[in-house]
Amino acid sequence: MPAVTMPDSQPPPSVLVARVARGDEDAFRSLYARHAPAAYGLALRVTRDEHMAQDVLQEAFADLWTHADRFDPDASSVRSWVTMLTHRRAVDRVRREQSDRDRVATWASASGDPAHDSVAEVVELRAEHRRVRQAMAGLTPRQRSALELAFLRGLTHTEVAEQLDIPLGTAKTRIRDALRALRTTLEEDL
Repeated sequence: MPAVTMPDSQPPPSVLVARVARGDEDAFRSLYARHAPAAYGLALRVTRDEHMAQDVLQEAFADLWTHADRFDPDASSVRSWVTMLTHRRAVDRVRREQSDRDRVATWASASGDPAHDSVAEVVELRAEHRRVRQAMAGLTPRQRSALELAFLRGLTHTEVAEQLDIPLGTAKTRIRDALRALRTTLEEDL
């Protein structure tokens, strides 16, 4: 937190708050210089995190700036009011952080992998592979070779065209037609 110097002769804090309520930035700087160190210490004690305490301090003084007209000098001192603003913000921040952690923990535990039968999974995977191999066998040799180059060997459409010595548009058409035929065959099996 940057050190702020204060002139020796300052009006009482309640007068400064009244000036802040009218938009006096110098009065705000004076209040900040007087009360920020103690407010930061309180925020740090509550949050136990320097960055969070700095955020709390900023939020508390933003509240002071925005709501200075609500300060009642008959109800409390400026120091008490700043302490109250800071404490509320700090507690809210700690609660919000805890709520976020709880929400993430709940989500993580709820979205964990359910127990499963690995034997059944292997059997299902083999059946799926068999269905895909059968569907691939139903493609024309040209479609199958273009699809294998693109998906099994990872070639781009341009590389497939070069490998098969065909125009790029023809390679794209063969791959697209092969995928459509596979999708149709696999959907019929369901």
